[in-house]
Amino acid sequence: MEYLISAGQVVTGPGGQRLRDGAVLVRGERIVGVGPRPDIKVLASPEATTMAFPNGTLLPGLIDCHVHLALDAGPDPVTALLDTDDADLLAGMAKRARQLLDSGVTTVRDLGDRNGLALRLRDSIARDGVLGPRILSAGTPLTRPGGHCWFFGGEVDSEAALRELVRRNAEEGVDVIKVMATGGGITKGGPPVWQAQFTTAELHLVVAEARKAGLPVAAHAHGTAGIEAAVAAGVTTLEHCTWMAQDGFDVRPDLVAEIAAKEIRVCPAASPDWRGFAERFGVERAEEMFGRLRWMADQGVRLIAGTDAGVTHAVFDGFVSSLEFFRHIGLSPAEAIDSATVEAALALGIASDTGRLSPGYRADLLAVTGDPLSDLADLRDVRLVMSAGRPHTPPTKRR
Repeated sequence: MEYLISAGQVVTGPGGQRLRDGAVLVRGERIVGVGPRPDIKVLASPEATTMAFPNGTLLPGLIDCHVHLALDAGPDPVTALLDTDDADLLAGMAKRARQLLDSGVTTVRDLGDRNGLALRLRDSIARDGVLGPRILSAGTPLTRPGGHCWFFGGEVDSEAALRELVRRNAEEGVDVIKVMATGGGITKGGPPVWQAQFTTAELHLVVAEARKAGLPVAAHAHGTAGIEAAVAAGVTTLEHCTWMAQDGFDVRPDLVAEIAAKEIRVCPAASPDWRGFAERFGVERAEEMFGRLRWMADQGVRLIAGTDAGVTHAVFDGFVSSLEFFRHIGLSPAEAIDSATVEAALALGIASDTGRLSPGYRADLLAVTGDPLSDLADLRDVRLVMSAGRPHTPPTKRR
């Protein structure tokens, strides 16, 4: 199929680069032309399907770098997971993936599920035409016995077990290795969020084994000790990175400089309900945490967008709210969009294939009414989503 898609403006690159009265030509799964509308129109065949959004913006499809499709975002997602069999769980995951697509998300990184269900859904979307975004799956995350997210089945109690689980995940075809370097909030009875779960040597082993398989490593790390170990081990991304300690926060400027120097991306995984989180956590403490992310960005740390969708209050259709978190901490709309497009693609190792509108890239794009480079809220008015050249018109939603 061939599509000629035009809009009042086309976001062509990072930093808010745009083209007025532009168009994108898509053939099959790929973009074959981007430029001024009259120039691209002459390249289209007579059979091309034409779509026009004169009052809108075309931009790259959004990338959510941190989701858990196996969790339902309800008041007790862990109990819901444990009480649901694989068949029903997979059906729910497919529904949640569709919500992400409807929101303009064309790629998601699923950072932990049960029994390889995200891999099955990934392949159904890629091969069988099931409607949803491209999924990059971590499969079963590594954790300590009884540790954070033990309920996904990735408990390991020795170096041999660490190696074995990384190898098994790789053999099953995962796209990334996920390790729980610290405790986490949704695991009742597990270690506190600030406590490290693995030593530096153990995380070195995880990274080395993953590299043998050509896989990146994402480290869940709230506490400073776990952050330090993960950075020393050379992980690819840090998830959360909240600098928690037993008695408050323990920020390490030298470690922040090392994160920036090693080009380790940080995904705060800001929930769409970040405003509610601030109220529950305490506004002053939350703002201290939020401001620290702005400071880290000023120190050269690259931030990428993610929602932690699946945990309580982190719904699957709230990606724009998570981008508005970046505006709250002082990033421009263009920088926030970059965190969910070109920067996210770089962090996930897919920057040669998606994250921008350019000939040869996957046809991952969306059209919205208005100008999100001026107001991110315009991203909520999605008129068209295209994932790998497959067009989808989401249900109309109120702004």
